[in-house]
Amino acid sequence: MITDSFDNKTPAKINLTRNENAPKADAVILTFSNKIEEFVVANYDCEKVGELWMATGMTPVYLINYNGKKIGFYRTYVGAPACVATVEEVLQILDTNKVVHFGGAGCLSKEIARGKVMVPTDAYRDEGTSYHYAPASDYINVKNSSVVEAFMKENKLPYVLGKTWSTDAFYRETEGNFEKRKTDGCISVEMEGAAVQAMCDFRGVELYMFFTGGDLLDAPEWTQRREKNQVKGTQHDVGHFDIALELAAYVADKA
Repeated sequence: MITDSFDNKTPAKINLTRNENAPKADAVILTFSNKIEEFVVANYDCEKVGELWMATGMTPVYLINYNGKKIGFYRTYVGAPACVATVEEVLQILDTNKVVHFGGAGCLSKEIARGKVMVPTDAYRDEGTSYHYAPASDYINVKNSSVVEAFMKENKLPYVLGKTWSTDAFYRETEGNFEKRKTDGCISVEMEGAAVQAMCDFRGVELYMFFTGGDLLDAPEWTQRREKNQVKGTQHDVGHFDIALELAAYVADKA
């Protein structure tokens, strides 16, 4: 059974080792957006320091010089297995133990406006990847949510705190499962949060995570909440990268 997949008693067949000579990064930011990647490369002091290779092609890994800090940055892939694999591999390319994860997410409450920042406290494990990194449970705690919340408060950024639902199948977000997760206290739905948290816990890496409100499930019919001619989804809002960059600089100063 999938709930028996966690094995921390025997070695993995494929092992990644940390590179002691890798460039030092105070933190690394992952984005899902090609638009944000293009914006960052065009507008920030970036240096390409490595590459991620998959069958789908190559993804560059950058270091950003920002206010005296070195912040890693790269574009990851949608879905828990690929997203987690890129984090594993980036930890070979960069010497860091802090990851900032941000992206768009569906909203489970009509009270949450489009584009609103959502800080997850726990993630419902409705995917498979996390079960290879942590013992089976319904939820995994997002242990640094209090740090992200403190950052939002200090910078007077409006946010909502709540649980998130990490699913593998966005075309199977059924009415019944939506109601269960909303009753649990979930305010967002996405595809990677639980798995990235489990992987970071397993590897001893600190994860700092927030989402931005996009499409709405809390309605008689699903709605994208997108204006005419607007770039699809809040995923591509470069203003959200600015929050991620400031958060990365903020956590860089934390022990």
